[in-house]
Amino acid sequence: MTQSLSNFADLIRSAEHSAVHLEMRDAYAISDEDEGFAAWKRGHRLDPEDRAAWWRPWLDLIQEVTAKGVVVRRARIVSEPVSEYISYEHSFTFTNVAAGEDIRWLPRRQASDLALPGNDFWLFDGRVVQFNVFDGDGCWVHTDETEEPAVARLCSSAFDAVWERAIPHEKYAI
Repeated sequence: MTQSLSNFADLIRSAEHSAVHLEMRDAYAISDEDEGFAAWKRGHRLDPEDRAAWWRPWLDLIQEVTAKGVVVRRARIVSEPVSEYISYEHSFTFTNVAAGEDIRWLPRRQASDLALPGNDFWLFDGRVVQFNVFDGDGCWVHTDETEEPAVARLCSSAFDAVWERAIPHEKYAI
């Protein structure tokens, strides 16, 4: 994902109470040339004791936002068996948790009866929605932002339904 962090950082910093994120793809654009992914494929795993090696500036931003009392939750809907990308992502999710995010995983087969928006999204304070639009290969294309109350309610309801069924990160085994 190559979304501008500065614009997103301003948006998440503006949250006063909550920021929730729903991810529904089994892969996001990443190639074998990506240094972190290539290292992971060779067996490298992040060291829980080596925080300096973790994903920056994202984790710093999450620590900043959660320190002011904003609850940050992320839910991921995933196919099983999981894709290689999801295995990779799962391997370092402990860093997001350490930074202050609460993360859960929902097997896709358990989401079949849920009404879900067509794109991944962030919802800030239950009122501002930022949809992340990707192409078929998982490359980020753009974001669409809205404060339309009906759209915010749909996203809030969808996220809550997923969250209720999803498995906390520390209990979700790949």
